[in-house]
Amino acid sequence: MKRFPLLLLLAASSALSGPALAAPRVGTHDGYTRVVFDLPHATTASARVSAGSVTVKLGLSLPAANGPLGAPGVTAYAVAGSTVTVTLAKGHAQAQAKVLPAAGGQAARLVIDVPTSTAAAKVSATPPARKAPPASTSTAKPPSRPRVVLDPGHGGIDPGMQSQWVQEHEVTLSVALRVRDLLREHGVDVVMTREKNADLSDDKTTDLDLRSRMASNANTSAYVSIHVNASASPSSQGIETYYFGKPLAGQKRGVAILENGGGSLGQELTRRAANSAQGLLGDLLAQAKLAFSRQLAQKVQASLISATGAVNRGVQTETFYVIRNPTTAAILIEVGFGSSPVEGPRLALPAYRDRLAGAIARAILNFLNMK
Repeated sequence: MKRFPLLLLLAASSALSGPALAAPRVGTHDGYTRVVFDLPHATTASARVSAGSVTVKLGLSLPAANGPLGAPGVTAYAVAGSTVTVTLAKGHAQAQAKVLPAAGGQAARLVIDVPTSTAAAKVSATPPARKAPPASTSTAKPPSRPRVVLDPGHGGIDPGMQSQWVQEHEVTLSVALRVRDLLREHGVDVVMTREKNADLSDDKTTDLDLRSRMASNANTSAYVSIHVNASASPSSQGIETYYFGKPLAGQKRGVAILENGGGSLGQELTRRAANSAQGLLGDLLAQAKLAFSRQLAQKVQASLISATGAVNRGVQTETFYVIRNPTTAAILIEVGFGSSPVEGPRLALPAYRDRLAGAIARAILNFLNMK
């Protein structure tokens, strides 16, 4: 079965150099596909939905661009000056378009929603005899419930890192539950890999596999795994966010091995994940999906550092087993060092966990183009 989670759609020639300025971001949600074009500033817009496409006239011009779109309900886009056209897939004849102003550190953007539910798709493949009314958009409002999977790291037979101040499995669940509640307040459909001190399987490999598969649903927009770091050095501090990929040359593999189960199992799962990373290098679609993971990681990292003032250890790539399948934007966050005499006690505080959760939730909402 083909799956179409959040995609960054790139032409082969631009896969390594990045998308054109006017290339859209595409998100697949529960019941609709969202196509987003970044704008230099807010402007006027008028939309016309005709058989086979939605055309939007803007009050400004964008760089010319065009390309395929491989998500449900849409097949291609084209930008020519002030005109943006999205070609609809066969069986789809409805859409909504609107311009959202810049807010919360996010640029102004044109948002086009194409319903993909069964009811919305029940239209004739042959255009009706009468002409579609001009300058109109769909009267059917698509559902607005993107899905996010939250993975509180460890739990059950695997408590994760432990120090005199905190245990990883408890911190990650506490923070994840707070993020869940904040996202649900904004209408996000949140799925938890666990909601108590439990695992999905007593076998660590199976446990990680089951967690990872929860990110493979076609309606999932983001997968966020939350962890607590540890180090033999008490001076180690800071927050870092990862997306899947080959680590930088010289980068130590200790974090990946620990989060992948530790010991010989962690080494084996890290090796398997590294092989997956190598295999992705020639897959343009996978590279496009990873680009969205990088974007989510950057937003989350910036939000956490701004909210906490913690040491910024940056955004990195690593072969974490739980985010190895890039079927949606997937990241792993290390929210601090539980082994640190500075951060360990801080991570034990409910108020600090509130701050971490608020920062993560704000970044996810920003990534989903939600207020």
